Amino acid sequence: MPVGIKDVARVAGVSAATVSRVLSGRAVDAVMQKRVLAAVTETGYRPNLAARRLRSRHSNTIGLVVADIRNPFFTAVSRTVEDIAYERGLRVILCNTDENPAKESMYLQLMQEERVTGVILAPTQSGVEQAARQRFDFPVVLIDRTIPGAAQDSVVLDNEAMAALLVHQLHAGGHRRIAGFFGASSTTGSERSAGYTKAMADLGLTPEPVPVAHGEGEAERAMTTLMNTPGHATALIASNGVMLTAMLRAIHALGLSVPQDVALAGFDNEPWMDLVGGGLTVIEQPVEEIGRAAMAMLSERLDHPDGPPRKMVLGGRCIVRGSTIRSAARAVSVHSGS
Repeated sequence: MPVGIKDVARVAGVSAATVSRVLSGRAVDAVMQKRVLAAVTETGYRPNLAARRLRSRHSNTIGLVVADIRNPFFTAVSRTVEDIAYERGLRVILCNTDENPAKESMYLQLMQEERVTGVILAPTQSGVEQAARQRFDFPVVLIDRTIPGAAQDSVVLDNEAMAALLVHQLHAGGHRRIAGFFGASSTTGSERSAGYTKAMADLGLTPEPVPVAHGEGEAERAMTTLMNTPGHATALIASNGVMLTAMLRAIHALGLSVPQDVALAGFDNEPWMDLVGGGLTVIEQPVEEIGRAAMAMLSERLDHPDGPPRKMVLGGRCIVRGSTIRSAARAVSVHSGS
């Protein structure tokens, strides 16, 4: 005979309502959740998703929509979200928009059709502006990107402070001509650009004129043009890991060395970054904390759908390596966000 929720409840020694709560991803006591999931495995229970959707507005599925899965930040956050979802008996639909608003709109429509429990969204530039005004049929938590007045909960890095920290680190190492390469497809890039510009002004320095990069290829071309300009900048900041890779490629193509010819720093800490020369100086984002906070916000929003939107701003960690260290360099203390 088919195994039902009441059978799972009997094996777990809990009520059928508790089983339903666990299977729908709602917050329950950790010990009780473990008992229910163990009972699900023991009984071989498989939910009738079609019937559940007819009875409920939502499924036991969450959507995760990211802007560029190649970006190490989104890869790491996706892994954390998937791990937590699995622990809670939830399924994840992962979608990659490639910073394309049309794809983003299509995937959000898919989430509507699938009646997902909720969505964690890293929106495109136009998407974040639309999300700030839009009300969805499911709770949405924005990660990495948001704007003031957004109607959704959000978890973001203190981008301005972290970009300023890199400027001060380079300045402490003796650099006065510091150029920043920032993307144009997200609020993250504009916030980091603002932090760079403010820090340069605070130090009495003039920002280097670098075209805004719309992708990896443009970043590499802009980098080549800059380094072929007489009296070019002696230090560079990359807005993300993908851009940092493009800049390294251009530096090597020009036959230059880091940090002898130019210092290099950026965002996102990947395993290979400590293997390049003396290693690359980067801002390490708290990716696991971001993923866990987003999942927690999503769960809390399911229980309290009418509360005001919340914004969590996290600080990063500056890892100083050989790409910015000269003989007289000194480290700058790391400031976290609030």
